[in-house]
Amino acid sequence: MPELHVLRVFVNEDGEWGNPLGVFLDGAAVPEESRQAVAAELGFSETVFVEDRRAGRVRIFTPGLELPFAGHPTVGTAWLLAREGDPVAALQTPAGEVGVRAAGERETYVAARPEWSPPLDYVELGSPAEVRDLEGPPGGSEAAYAWAWIDEDAATIRARCFIREAGIDEDEATGSAAIVLCSRLGRAVTIHQGQGSVLIVRPLDDGRVEVGGGVRLEEVRDHRL
Repeated sequence: MPELHVLRVFVNEDGEWGNPLGVFLDGAAVPEESRQAVAAELGFSETVFVEDRRAGRVRIFTPGLELPFAGHPTVGTAWLLAREGDPVAALQTPAGEVGVRAAGERETYVAARPEWSPPLDYVELGSPAEVRDLEGPPGGSEAAYAWAWIDEDAATIRARCFIREAGIDEDEATGSAAIVLCSRLGRAVTIHQGQGSVLIVRPLDDGRVEVGGGVRLEEVRDHRL
């Protein structure tokens, strides 16, 4: 039975909320043809299979499909590798090389290109209350990121994300969408997403965007295939 680490990524300052993430550090222990089914069975918005710990080579699956890149899985996996004694300066994803920066024991940041992010409909609403009161994706979209300014001067944003086409009714915290929004706005922002997750995002000079925040380990368990 391969060992599964379950993390919470983009937790708030109290270590609460965050997006659940499953990580198999020994990804080779899960046959490639079984990975999609394992991700669907676990039901996390993403599950990561680490194919080479020292090289930082990873594969990322939602319950419905494989992604070339995603934000909270790369943040969480980079944090976990460092915690387990295999820190990396970059992760190798099918989309390309993702830069990694640690900030203390709890926070990790990754840098990636906005065009690597899955396509979403970005819908700006008039107030945080409108975002909060959504009962599903606005406009009937199957993949939508709804957001509004909490305080534009303070660069704080309220957001929610729905990616039903990938098998995710609502994503608690979406790093890849935060990267795209930050790139479009051209400024550093702090995003409060879902029930209480916090994402810190800033544009870099080379066209990449850095996203990160707090991570905590929730449990380690064996997973029967």
